[in-house]
Amino acid sequence: MFTRKSKSTIDSLIGLSTSIVGDVHFKGGLRIDGHVKGNVVADSADGSMLVISEQAKIEGDVRVAHLVVNGEIRGQVFSAELLELQPKARITGDVYYKALEMHGGAVVSGKLTHDMAVEPQLKLAQPKLTSSAA
Repeated sequence: MFTRKSKSTIDSLIGLSTSIVGDVHFKGGLRIDGHVKGNVVADSADGSMLVISEQAKIEGDVRVAHLVVNGEIRGQVFSAELLELQPKARITGDVYYKALEMHGGAVVSGKLTHDMAVEPQLKLAQPKLTSSAA
């Protein structure tokens, strides 16, 4: 039924003992077990997946297509496809999503907004590159 889930793979890992200060941009799949103080942004909204483990903490905005949260996020969350909030998820900030799956125990301190226009907001977050072709 949900074939998209089987296509998602985790390409990169930010380990439990790792702390990053600054924005993280990625393509494909990323799992965070450590601490990121900065925004976490998928450079391509199509098919991107981010997993925030139970021990992970992000202090910044998160922009991705498919997001699975079981840790803590302090910032705005933009999910263009599916947002899965696991039982130990804690989000402090406004959440914009297209589809939401929320388990018992998950906590959101902010507004939950079903927004079909999340994908254009994700594209606005991408870094501006200089190019001569339009």
